[in-house]
Amino acid sequence: MGYPDRPGWLRYIQRTPFSDGVLYGSPTFESVGKPTIIEITAYNRRTFETARHNLVINIMSGEDFPLPYQAEFFIKNMNVEEILASEILGDFLGAVKNVWQPDRLNAINITSALDRGGRVPLPINDMKEGVYVMVGADVPFSSCLREVENPQNQLRCSQEMEPAISCDKKFRAQFHIDWCKISLVDKTKQVLITQELMRGEGILPDAGEYKPPSETLKTRDYYIDFLITLAVPSAVALVLFAILAYIMCCRREGMEKRNMQTPDIQLVHHSAIQKSTKELRDMSKNREIAWPLSTLPVFHPVTGEMVPPLHTDTYDNTNMPLMQTQQTLPHQTQIPQQQNAGQWYT
Repeated sequence: MGYPDRPGWLRYIQRTPFSDGVLYGSPTFESVGKPTIIEITAYNRRTFETARHNLVINIMSGEDFPLPYQAEFFIKNMNVEEILASEILGDFLGAVKNVWQPDRLNAINITSALDRGGRVPLPINDMKEGVYVMVGADVPFSSCLREVENPQNQLRCSQEMEPAISCDKKFRAQFHIDWCKISLVDKTKQVLITQELMRGEGILPDAGEYKPPSETLKTRDYYIDFLITLAVPSAVALVLFAILAYIMCCRREGMEKRNMQTPDIQLVHHSAIQKSTKELRDMSKNREIAWPLSTLPVFHPVTGEMVPPLHTDTYDNTNMPLMQTQQTLPHQTQIPQQQNAGQWYT
């Protein structure tokens, strides 16, 4: 009441709009002795009738009933709202009491596995989220609970195998305990380190009169900074450009020095190759050569007589087109063609 949200230690869960809502949590030491008023407002979805109820929670200190030995169990087959039911929580505390045999046993904290970074289970096979339940007692841990600390069981837990615990059968009927996640805390062995606080008067020592900076600031000349920033890299780039230009332009040996260092036989071979290349290029310009014999007809296709070549040796074939037009040659055989009227003509 009077705040926009619940206290930080108090949680609320309601699975569906038709299921019971559950408030749960463990108060902190700052809330001891202060009544916490929870304002609950509800309304009817059909009639929109509104109801309001104030829940007063009185928090008392637990130092009057110390529970130095605390054990935290992880129950895999329960959700947090299921374990908060009085009969279920009573059955679990009864099973722990049979194993531990303490004079006083109380539940200290109940936390959902989702609040510890657990994953939301898949909606198959009625899987549960899991819940952490911390209980405290006034006597040391039993030998059954100490079995979790054995090296063999620790090795099995590291290999993701279920450890062998003798008292697991006392929980198995209703609660599936993950013994690899059990935590045993003995507060009697914890050494509390307290640091004495030196409380003073709350007044800082006198360090003189405060002098704020002057309102008028001196103008600063950035000309030298500009020269250092721009001129120095430009000068270095200019020097590198000059060195590169000298290497590329002024250090060339020339053709005379190259020919002097080249063997004579290599120069002769090079000259011969150049001459041959020049001759081939000149020959490619003159196409006045005889046609290949394979392209000339040898026999007449009808009479079988030998036919002279189509062109004489003096025929200029350089200007001959690639595809000649059809023309009647002296030794060309004409094929009969059919007219539209169905008559043959030659």
